[in-house]
Amino acid sequence: MKPEGKSPSTVTSPPLGPERRGGGRGAGGGRGEQQPWLQPSPPRAMTPPPPPPHPDSLVVLFGATAGALGAKLGSEERELILLVWQVVDLRSRKVGTLHKSLVRADDSELSEQCREASGLSAEGLGRAEPLDKVLQQFSQLVLGDVELLGGGSYTLCTDGPLLVRQVLHPEASRKNLVLPGSFFSFYDLRREFHAQRPEAGPARDLTVAAMAQNLGLETDAAEDDFGVWEVKTMVTIICHLLSEQNHSFTEPEIVKCKYDSGPCSKAEVVDNETVVRARGLPWQSSDQDIARFFKGLNIAKGGVALCLNAQGRRNGEALVRFVDSEQRDLALERHKHHMGARYIEVYKASGEEFLKIAGGTSHEVAQFLSREDQVIIRMRGLPFTATPADVLAFLGPECPVTGGHEGLLFVRYPDGRPTGDAFALFACEELAQSALRKHKGILGKRYIELFRSTAAEVQQVLNRYTSSPLIPTLPAPLIPVLPAPFPLAGAGVRDCVRLRGLPYTASIDDILGFLGEAAGDIRPHGVHMVLNQQGRPSGDAFIQMKSADRALVAAQRCHKKMMKERYVEVFPCSGEEMSLVLMGGTLSRSGMSPPPCKLPCLSPPTYAAFQTATAVIPTEATAALYPPSALLPAARAPSAPTPVTYYPPPATQLYMNYTTYYPSPPVSPTTVGYLTAPSAAVAPAPASVLQQPGALVRMQGLPYTAGVKDILSFFQGYQLAPDDYANLVPVGDPPRPVLQAPKEWVCL
Repeated sequence: MKPEGKSPSTVTSPPLGPERRGGGRGAGGGRGEQQPWLQPSPPRAMTPPPPPPHPDSLVVLFGATAGALGAKLGSEERELILLVWQVVDLRSRKVGTLHKSLVRADDSELSEQCREASGLSAEGLGRAEPLDKVLQQFSQLVLGDVELLGGGSYTLCTDGPLLVRQVLHPEASRKNLVLPGSFFSFYDLRREFHAQRPEAGPARDLTVAAMAQNLGLETDAAEDDFGVWEVKTMVTIICHLLSEQNHSFTEPEIVKCKYDSGPCSKAEVVDNETVVRARGLPWQSSDQDIARFFKGLNIAKGGVALCLNAQGRRNGEALVRFVDSEQRDLALERHKHHMGARYIEVYKASGEEFLKIAGGTSHEVAQFLSREDQVIIRMRGLPFTATPADVLAFLGPECPVTGGHEGLLFVRYPDGRPTGDAFALFACEELAQSALRKHKGILGKRYIELFRSTAAEVQQVLNRYTSSPLIPTLPAPLIPVLPAPFPLAGAGVRDCVRLRGLPYTASIDDILGFLGEAAGDIRPHGVHMVLNQQGRPSGDAFIQMKSADRALVAAQRCHKKMMKERYVEVFPCSGEEMSLVLMGGTLSRSGMSPPPCKLPCLSPPTYAAFQTATAVIPTEATAALYPPSALLPAARAPSAPTPVTYYPPPATQLYMNYTTYYPSPPVSPTTVGYLTAPSAAVAPAPASVLQQPGALVRMQGLPYTAGVKDILSFFQGYQLAPDDYANLVPVGDPPRPVLQAPKEWVCL
């Protein structure tokens, strides 16, 4: 085994000059680090030559960072501080001079593990050369040693893939350095050893000491110089494999120098162990930016799929598919590494999720994406009457589209109507950058947005518009919607509490247990969990208490109390603030922001005219979940029935469709469970509901610019009477309600 030592001495090293570079980039980017798409692109390197099938020499390489060592090398995103190498001639078994070179890091602070193992100090590293100079010296010294040993080709050999894939390539990408071509292929000594000695155990569990012990090799127990013992032992192992095992080094590992885009078919089989989900991406990031974040790891062709939200915009997430499970496991080690000033979260994902986002079967899309090495630009906001000739004229002759009209793909609805989106292909990066300069240029009477896109985004946009109906159909409510039994208190009365920071898996039972004794002071059906616009838990909930005093006591007792390893903030608030958030507004320390539309437009005046359907469900169990003043004028609110419970027991069945309470966006979740209704209970419901005027219709996917006239013209035969048009007010008129109460609403 390697003895512990702290001597910082070197065997043979290039001169470490006193030169210092001022103004180095700090680890935290203290002066406002630029985003990767704003940073200067790394110098363009020539494609590295393919590795020789039988190299003449091996360069045994060892390295260390200022952070973790061993199996966690590179996981902490720390910089390289040490390189040790020695050349071995495979023909004559001769070895060259052993070299050790320190590398000056921008952040010279060493972890405790690194400081104890290496014996290095920040002062010693401050006198070293930066990484670019060390790489130049490395290439020169390696070429000199190879020539002295007989010349020929050479390939790197390391103890595992971490040094090359997780340290050298990511750091060179962050610092805009071009690595020599020799760093794009290497031999993993553990794999080579496992091929000869499979009984020694899995390759990923082997260490240099374990391999030497398995072969019965004697190592220099007196060598305590950090990194030197490892290289000498690796050289001894290689010489033993060559002489005793007749081993040949023929299949090195390859590091892809660039990401290859391309289409993905839904019929393709994607291994669940090869996909990760990256979260927290800047919305401007492209597939090339994501590939640069995972630099050093081999991403499958077309393996970057940017996720879009319900409005077709990027939501800061991407699914990335790698060539094998080993690359995926290395990608998971980059959890919370940085892209510019943002840290990126990396989690496991499934192949099904990737195919859902990136897969497609359209022949038109496959033909569009069949061209190799093309840069894709997405155009958004095109006039619906725009033709391919109009788009080509807009782009101009200075940035020609590949193939002319064939290089354009217009996105359409299933009925053939244009969506205003299109994709264009460009032959090179320079032409694409020229096209991006026309961002927000005018075509007709509209400005056009241009973004870099990916093959997966093309598939996703096409799938989104072709696989979902224009207006989702919703089932009619099975029972009438009744106003809540507890009207809101007067303005300013803080008889509610807000829970912020709930676990996303928290249920109503968890909330009741969290409140403890205060749960007895909750009003019937007074628990309101808030969902975001994607229908997922937002971590917020509102609780209606029986009085303002009870709400204050509950907030004082439960504030920052733990729920499932998370502390939850509890604040008293008013019913008006709760209603505002449930209707789509926001509530923060800086104040309240109104919902997307004003409350009077959400319900007709005849909304309270529904009668109780006693044949469907008992009257006492049909208490509505939400306050009446959020939907109805106070004068029309009926008297409150006797409350039964704040959370229905399993025996109570409510057959409600909560989407009739609050239109989208946002969605506010229900506080009851939805169970399958018995056929006998459902049968008479539609007639009793639809006979009453004033039923609501939910419309999803409306354009943000849609006005009242656009909605009325959509329904055509179901419009209001002509004398009611005077009650309609344009959306942009802030002092008045968006839609005044008409005399009568038509039941759809």
